[in-house]
Amino acid sequence: MDIKSPIAKTMIVMACVIIVLAGIKAASVIMVPFLLSAFIAIACSPLINWASRYKIPRWLSVTLVILIIMIIGFMLAGLITKSLSEFRLNMPVYREQLTDEFSWIVNKLNVLNINIDKELLLTYMDPGAAMSVATGFLSGMGSALSNLVLILLTVIFMLFEAESMPKRIHVAMADPDMKMTHIDRFLLSVNSYLGIKTLVSLGTGICIAIWLYILGVDHFLLWSVLAFMFNFIPNIGSIIAAVPAVLMAFVEFGFAKAGLAGLGFVVVNMVMGNVIEPRYMGRGLGLSTLVVFLSLIFWGWLLGSVGMLLSVPLTMVVKIALESREESKWLAVLLSSDDTPLLEAKDEK
Repeated sequence: MDIKSPIAKTMIVMACVIIVLAGIKAASVIMVPFLLSAFIAIACSPLINWASRYKIPRWLSVTLVILIIMIIGFMLAGLITKSLSEFRLNMPVYREQLTDEFSWIVNKLNVLNINIDKELLLTYMDPGAAMSVATGFLSGMGSALSNLVLILLTVIFMLFEAESMPKRIHVAMADPDMKMTHIDRFLLSVNSYLGIKTLVSLGTGICIAIWLYILGVDHFLLWSVLAFMFNFIPNIGSIIAAVPAVLMAFVEFGFAKAGLAGLGFVVVNMVMGNVIEPRYMGRGLGLSTLVVFLSLIFWGWLLGSVGMLLSVPLTMVVKIALESREESKWLAVLLSSDDTPLLEAKDEK
């Protein structure tokens, strides 16, 4: 086979991709803290840039940001550890209460001539499974945060090197004169996306915490942290984050407050996702729902809980990189959520 033929080139590229993915999978113990550090550094870089506008020394701004990260990190680790221990201690009670409520629903359906075999349904549907998934995800995040010292050191070095990194990337790409604008566009897009998404997710978590606190739902801080993390997964992330909180409200207070808890999630995510986020992020960064779901599965398989958290940002990085090259724009179009890239390509022609 001619190695210059399109088929041969495609097979070579696919083989290289498989080898790289296998290497990442094998080195996930190292890759997970590195990617988490890169995510934190990119999300914090707007604060460093904002401080530099007011002529604050970089070493001072980085030190302050690291102190903030340490405080938040220790508070988050303590919150997750305490909440998970209490939640696991009460899990049998919650599971029994959920089963009783589920049985009540089945009985009501039977009254309406909707006959369901309660025992068979309870055998195949564990009402506590949704909460177990949520706590399992947070446990995975807690294990990732156990490398807090390594993550903090990596973030420090990344923040100090961030100022000169674009120039180095240009030199590495054989563009010392910095004429390749697509490289700068790529770096700016990734930085902007992660920065805005982090602020929107933080606002979402705070609003959810306040609402669940007003309703009196147990472990409201735990569910708000879950809402913050899963907000990085558009379309389906808010649904996944809402399930355990709504179930908790259902177990404690019944249908009325469970409905109010679900309504709070709907309102907050609609405002944040359809009003606040598009206003500052703009168009052109959307992924199709299918791509979001597949990326969640893929990155979760590759990198575990951290991969699930960063699935959309990592896919966005890939999409932006594909958009920056003419040869790979068609792949970016396949990942997009609408026909906007096609329209833009026609306008350019």
